[in-house]
Amino acid sequence: MQNERYSRHYALPGFGELGQQKLQAARVLVVGAGGLGCPVLQYLTAAGVGTLGIIDHDHVDLSNLHRQVLYDTNDIGRAKAEVAAGKLKQQNPEIEIHYWVEQLHSNNVADLIRSYDLIMDCTDNFAARYLLCDACRLLDKPLVFAAIYQYEGQIAAFNVADKEGIKTNYRHLFPTPPTSLEAPDCNVAGVLGYCPV
Repeated sequence: MQNERYSRHYALPGFGELGQQKLQAARVLVVGAGGLGCPVLQYLTAAGVGTLGIIDHDHVDLSNLHRQVLYDTNDIGRAKAEVAAGKLKQQNPEIEIHYWVEQLHSNNVADLIRSYDLIMDCTDNFAARYLLCDACRLLDKPLVFAAIYQYEGQIAAFNVADKEGIKTNYRHLFPTPPTSLEAPDCNVAGVLGYCPV
């Protein structure tokens, strides 16, 4: 029986019910529930990804609200992962959502990503980015990376085999982390609110 929520997916040539079933069976982990994570989480939830994981140790701040549109003024001071999970469950109660209010580090990264099919790097710091890169490479997990800086954005997929079976990872593109002077965070450099979308 087709679900009316996904009726536009069912009607889409080349996607249909089989495509929706694949989405509903998928397990996606989003690391970072900030400026990038908010729209990613909202669209994955709306699309009906069956199991969604959220990792973020940060709390909602007033300065977040111009770009982190999942949150509102009443959420200031609350844990982003917890708030996001609650709002996303209201958006689509048919999906399973897990969340962790903790920082990613070498002692927990493997356990947190192991059961997911796809990892989405929506972090805002290079320590977490390189840690995810290495863990995904070791566990052979596809990694989608995104970043924003002032007026521009980047997106790439890593650990996915090309026609020759070669898998590229984040360190192939950026072998060493930049310094804080080379890539200041948005607290210093600023960021245009709609860039994450």
